[in-house]
Formats: sequence, C-alpha cells, structure tokens
Amino acid sequence: MLTSLVLLPVAAAIVVMLIPGRRKEIHLPLSIALSVMPLALAGYLFWVFEPAAGFQYVDRVPWYEPWGIDWYLGVDGISLPMIVLTTLLVPIALAASTTITNRTKEFVIYTLLLEAGMIGAFLALDLFLFFVFFEAMLIPMYFIIGIWGTERRVYAAVKFFIYTAFGSALMLAAIIGLALTYASQEGSASFALSDLAGLDLAVGTERIFFAAFAIAFAIKVPLFPFHTWLPDAHVEAPTAGSVLLAAVLLKLGTYGLLRFNLALFPDASVDAIPIMAILAVIGIIYGAVVAIVQPDLKKLVAYSSVSHLGFIVLGTFALTSGGLQGAVIQNVNHGLTTGALFLLVGMIYDRRHTKKISDFGGLQKTVPLLAGFFLFMTFASIGLPGLNGFVGEFLVLIGSYPALPSLTVIAAFGVVLAAIYLLWAYERVFTGVPDKEENSVLSDLSGREIALLVPIAVLIVVIGLYPKLLLDKITPSTEAVLDNIVEQTDFTIPEPGRIGDVFVAGGE
Repeated sequence: MLTSLVLLPVAAAIVVMLIPGRRKEIHLPLSIALSVMPLALAGYLFWVFEPAAGFQYVDRVPWYEPWGIDWYLGVDGISLPMIVLTTLLVPIALAASTTITNRTKEFVIYTLLLEAGMIGAFLALDLFLFFVFFEAMLIPMYFIIGIWGTERRVYAAVKFFIYTAFGSALMLAAIIGLALTYASQEGSASFALSDLAGLDLAVGTERIFFAAFAIAFAIKVPLFPFHTWLPDAHVEAPTAGSVLLAAVLLKLGTYGLLRFNLALFPDASVDAIPIMAILAVIGIIYGAVVAIVQPDLKKLVAYSSVSHLGFIVLGTFALTSGGLQGAVIQNVNHGLTTGALFLLVGMIYDRRHTKKISDFGGLQKTVPLLAGFFLFMTFASIGLPGLNGFVGEFLVLIGSYPALPSLTVIAAFGVVLAAIYLLWAYERVFTGVPDKEENSVLSDLSGREIALLVPIAVLIVVIGLYPKLLLDKITPSTEAVLDNIVEQTDFTIPEPGRIGDVFVAGGE
C-alpha cells in the first residue's frame, strides 16, 4: 500500500507526460483527477490504521545489498497525518492553478513529482532512501518557483535551493558516518532507522551528528536564524507553490527533528533542549513582530509561518507527552490554515495583481465571501477556541510549561502578536469603504474557489471540536518516542509527567 502511495503520483505524471503538448486544455483537469487517487488511498490508510505504537504496513525489500540500502517504508501516528494532508492539498493546489497557462504540462508534472517526493520522505525508514526523497523534492519546487513565480522568481528559487542543499550536504555526511559506524560495530552495512537508532556513539560524535541533522532540518523548518530564504520563496512562488511549501515542505523540517533527531541521538537531544527551545521562542516572537510591519500581504503570511512553526519546535524539545502531541497535530493545523491563507492571498492577487496591503481596503463590501473565508482562516490561525489552531497551541503550551516555564510564557505572547498582525491585516484589507475604483469592481469567489476552501474549513472545525480523531492515532507513537528517550538517557519527564497527569494533578 505504501509503495503505491509513492508511485501513484509518479504514474500520474507519466500519464500527463504522454498527452501531446498541444492539448493544453487536458493537462490540468487530468492531473487534478489523477491526484485524487493518492488522496483516496491515504484516506483508506487513515481509516484502517490501528492506534498503536510502531510502524504499520511496512514495505521492505533490498535495494542495494552491498551497502545495506533498502526500499523501506512504514507509517505510524507521526507520519500518517502528514500523508493525508499532503494528498489532500495537492489536488487543491492544482485546482487553484487555473491562471497558469504557460507550460501547463510541465507545471503539473513537476507538482505530481513533488507530491511523490513528499510522500516518500514521510514514509522512508531507510536514511539513504529518506535522503533521496528529501533531495528529490528540491528539483520540482525549484522549477515551480523559478519558472512560474513572479518578478524575482529566479533569485528566490536559487536562494531556496542553495540553503536547502547546504543543509542536505551536512545531513548526508552524518548519514554516511552513522552507516560506517554501524558497519564497524556490527560487521554489516545498514541505513535502516531501526538499526542506526541503537548505535553506541561517543558523546562528541553524537553531538556532531545531531548538529548536522538539526541544521538540515532547521533550514527546512525554517528555524531562526536559518529563515531568510522563506519570505522570498513564498512571495515569488505561484499560489500552488506557496501552498505546498508552507503546508508540507516546511513540515519535513519539524517532522525530521521528531523522527530522526530524537530517535537517533537521544542524549544529544536532551542536551540540546535549551538551545533548540531558545531558538524556537526567538522564532515565535521574531516572526510575529516582523509580520506586523510587513507591507506585503503574502510576506506577512510567510513570516507568520516562521512564528507558528516555532511552536512546533518548542513542543518537540519540551520532551513531554503534551508537547509532542501538540507538535504533531500543529503540523497538520498549520498546513491547513496557512495553506488556506496562501490560497486566499492568491485569489486576491488574481483579481488585483498586487499584494501590497496599502492597495486594498473595503474588500468585504465587494467580495464578502472571500472576506468571510479570510476572517475564518485568521481566527483558526490565531487559535480561536473551537477551531484547530487552539488545540495545537494549547497542547504545546500546556506540554511545554512543566519543562520550560519561562520560555513557554514568552512563547505565549506569540499568540497575542498573531492576533495583532492577522486582525490588523484583515482590517486594512477588508474593512472600511473601497477608496480605489479597482477594489469596488472585484468579483467574489467562484464556485470552484469555494469548493477548494470548504474541505479545509470543514477539517479545521472537525479538528477544533473533535481533536480525538487525530490524537487517538498520534498518541501511541509520540508516547513511544518519549519512552525511548527515557530508556536511553537519564532524562526524567518534568512533573506532572504525562499529559493525562496534568489534569489529574489539577483535580487534586
């Protein structure tokens, strides 16, 4: 099943490739239809997935035996939500790309190949295979930004590629080092996560390997101070590129920290708690403050990602039950809300061909549906109770406080700042009277655009009101990560301990 999930987008790209270039009217509709197939399979996987620790539906066959490289895929409660999110947003991103009329065939092929790379990276349990998928994603996203972006697209694409490739080089060196260490200790080669996680590493070696992985993933998040490539990439990318970049690609950084750093380097992870937590909190406050002063609506949403993703890193390195659960569910929540905000910004740009906040005003009178969806996504992003953002931020904060009380209090101000920059942006763009003729004649959302936003809005409400739907799948896997840290190190979970004990202690 998992191999099929990876190969279905590749097969779809091949089908589109076989369609003659002159049949431009077929490329986009066909790619949208084909991209629904991975979504259906991911939905089925979510349905049959058992809430238990460990990897399920494992596919493992030798790929290159002399080096111990396997085609090794597996899914657990940490990767499952990201697979569903990825397969949901790809058809939405494609359907939002009707304004792309130049080289449409290449665009949809790159998007489908990007989907295959993202799915593969979330499923890979062989580190060499993970690196292949991790790198494979760079190429289609580079072309999506560089060909179909706006004025400074080439600069943004090159900057994105250089930053990520630098981190990838560090990670590859660490992966090779781990494999050589395993071979020297066990007498056979392996890149499997399950094998490398049990290595006996010297303290200094473990810290070096941890740093190499952490820098690679921090660039992908991006975590302060590795964030400078992100605003350029978001602003210059086409709408589909921004949606997939914010909702999925950035999550490979937060996912990688949780999946690989905590599993492979437990002692170094515990030692790095102060550094990672401080960088996360700096990112939360810095991203929010910079977002407040942005004159460009799309760049504002981009900096909001820097801020919101800091919460995920904070929850991860709090090393508490609630922090880890909050980090995983916030991966999904940020993907939904920020992905939707980029969709809405793209819809505004398609109508006005500007992203400057000062060029707008009073849009809620001319495009009330668009304004309503934007306000709804704003409330979700700032964590309004009853919507998904509240669930994730609440779990992160309540999970982080026992371990990192001072930093958690500072991070909580990021929630307040998010309300400031998003609500102020809404006020300037949508409220008041249209004082420019261009804003008074805009068309409201079409049926197609509403159809793109409704599924995201429904999921935002469902997760906000019934987070148990995700938490039941997530919890056993996050508890297993925490158990491994406790078993492999001298780390003690801060009082009151597990997330369930927080409420027990409160009741006592």
